[in-house]
Amino acid sequence: MEVRRIKKEDREDFKELLLLADEQWSMVKRYLDRGEMYGLFPEGGLDAVSICVVTKEDEHIYEIKSFATAKAFQKKGYGRMLMKYVIGQYRGAGGILYVGTGNTSSTIGFYESCGFTRSHVVRNFFTDNYDHPIFEDGIQLRDMIYLSMKL
Repeated sequence: MEVRRIKKEDREDFKELLLLADEQWSMVKRYLDRGEMYGLFPEGGLDAVSICVVTKEDEHIYEIKSFATAKAFQKKGYGRMLMKYVIGQYRGAGGILYVGTGNTSSTIGFYESCGFTRSHVVRNFFTDNYDHPIFEDGIQLRDMIYLSMKL
């Protein structure tokens, strides 16, 4: 497996995978072009196994967005592989790396196992910003739970 930085002009080619993490395309488009996009690919392959976008929100403040792994590759360590790479890319930048997610134990548990700790909550984020109810693991998402890591 190899991690590649994805060029801006190629990002929409990964729409299906991006929508696994954020199912409303209009929300993805808000940040897709203003960050760096990374994909984990089989050696020489064209289809990403795992993908994410990292945005710079402020001086020394970064946020991981649309972190997703294709269903066939979930729970096999590929997401963790990409996360380790991304953390390594920003480790020397100093500051804080955030990731936001819904309030589901499986997703929060994954981020915590990668070294993130709970930071803060944005109340009603999903109900206020999406045009339809969002469900994960059978739970309707309302609040955005942010986790952080010092870089």
